[in-house]
Amino acid sequence: MRCVTYAGETVTTTDDVAASLVELTAAVAKEGQAEAVSIPIVTDARKVAQAELVVGVGNDVLSSPVEWDDEEPDFTAAAEELRKHRYFPRPHLRAVESAPDDDDEPIDWDFDQPTQA
Repeated sequence: MRCVTYAGETVTTTDDVAASLVELTAAVAKEGQAEAVSIPIVTDARKVAQAELVVGVGNDVLSSPVEWDDEEPDFTAAAEELRKHRYFPRPHLRAVESAPDDDDEPIDWDFDQPTQA
């Protein structure tokens, strides 16, 4: 579990939500934007609730570990929603040439010649 500090307030959430929130905050700020998001939290009374916050430019988010003895709530869906955000960083796809296979023969197509049916 992680303690997330935002605007002088501290809330408790799961590791995956906190990590996704920090990464999204940085990505939104990099775009020069600010966005409202909602995250699930655990209150001091150990109840699940929602926190609304603005992430991005001018909004600092600090995530730190917190001792937790109770069962962790399952906030996987909320972390996934943060990762679906349009500004959340995506891995870059690279074109990779496959290794040559001895059975493959090069294809020699002449696109200027009409095909025969």
